[in-house]
Amino acid sequence: MDGEVDHYAVLGLPSGEEGAKLSEKEIKKAYKLKALELHPDKRPDDPNAHDNFQKLTTSYAILNDEKARKLLDDLLRVKREKFQRQSQQDSKRRKMMSDLEERERNAFAPDPSLRAREEEERIARKLKEEIARIRAMSRNKGSATTTPPKKDTAARGRNNTDGGGSGRGLDKGKVLKVSWEKTGEDYTAQRLREIFEEFGVVEDVVIKSSKKKGSALVVMGSKDAAVAATGNVLGDLSNPLLVLPLEPASSPVSFGVEANVETDGPKLSNLVGAGYQAFEESVLEKLKKAAQRQK
Repeated sequence: MDGEVDHYAVLGLPSGEEGAKLSEKEIKKAYKLKALELHPDKRPDDPNAHDNFQKLTTSYAILNDEKARKLLDDLLRVKREKFQRQSQQDSKRRKMMSDLEERERNAFAPDPSLRAREEEERIARKLKEEIARIRAMSRNKGSATTTPPKKDTAARGRNNTDGGGSGRGLDKGKVLKVSWEKTGEDYTAQRLREIFEEFGVVEDVVIKSSKKKGSALVVMGSKDAAVAATGNVLGDLSNPLLVLPLEPASSPVSFGVEANVETDGPKLSNLVGAGYQAFEESVLEKLKKAAQRQK
């Protein structure tokens, strides 16, 4: 169709606003050059040579006619404006699709509160590992002063809550009174033995428990081991141990399975390792501040 043909392009001329400014002389010159190129005599082997030359002649006739050329320029201008509108619409459509995809991604993105909770749990795990490392270092320092050989005392470390055990005269200076609340991890005789063996030989562990509170007597192999344990043992963070010497006197004391672990003694005034616990709390506070800065 003639309305679909850009007659400027047929003559090898620029169209649009630049084509509308061309003079008749420039159009005629372009036609002559193109006619020499497309003349059928120049293309004896081209079956379309005649049709192409006819199209060239028609395009030149249209551009050479003032009225026809004006209509052609108007038609080309309308097509350009239509193309620009479509391009703008396509751009808007692409932006709408991009916005929709962004909303969908946000809808399925992880909940920020969930990420914060996971980060908090991760930092808490790291903190627990760090505290365990610091506590181990403290235990090693405490046990460096007393390193007696360990004996096989597993049979005597069983939980003696149901009876069984022999009464023996012991030095009260080697006996520790241990208590804990039953709000976190509970302690067995074996667990207490493992904790206190870091400071020396444990001769015996006698446990007496109630529903709300657990207590035990731990007999160390020496007074030095008892002193070292009194200054360092903490137990589990969720349920720390309260460790005190049974009494400062050195006279022997006899107790068996029915020994009352809640025997009258000095008032429980301080948690063991209170200064070290304050150090742990300062480490915890620093790690919390670091986590807040990361958020």
